[in-house]
Amino acid sequence: MRGVKPHIEIDRSALQDLPPSDWLSDDAKAEWHRTFPILAKRKILTEADLGSFENYCMAMGLAREMEREIQKLGAVQKVYKIDKDGNSLLVSVRKNPAVSVQSDAMTRARLLAAELGATPVSRSRPTVEDSEGDDDLFGWGAA
Repeated sequence: MRGVKPHIEIDRSALQDLPPSDWLSDDAKAEWHRTFPILAKRKILTEADLGSFENYCMAMGLAREMEREIQKLGAVQKVYKIDKDGNSLLVSVRKNPAVSVQSDAMTRARLLAAELGATPVSRSRPTVEDSEGDDDLFGWGAA
């Protein structure tokens, strides 16, 4: 379909209320509780989207967990060596592994948020139209 976006309608069977899975971390559950009502109001989250939404919540939860680790231990780790006189010598400085884990989680969360229509750019795309032809269903105004 070159040059023409498909007509996407609101799914009238969109999920309206669903508790987070018990196996999610506390941080992931907090993200679920924060974002699920927003997506439910927009009527775009269906059973088919739950896997992506859970993955988004897990990625955000992991990013927050890693931020606590970085706050506690710092973004870099210094390695010291004690010389023969008992003096502490800085041998190397390396990145805290939590920084890489957090970065990967934030990238995954951003990509999944875009798929779910939860980023400013993805919300600005006029792709959703209700069955009566109202393309301003959410009151965002003309794009």
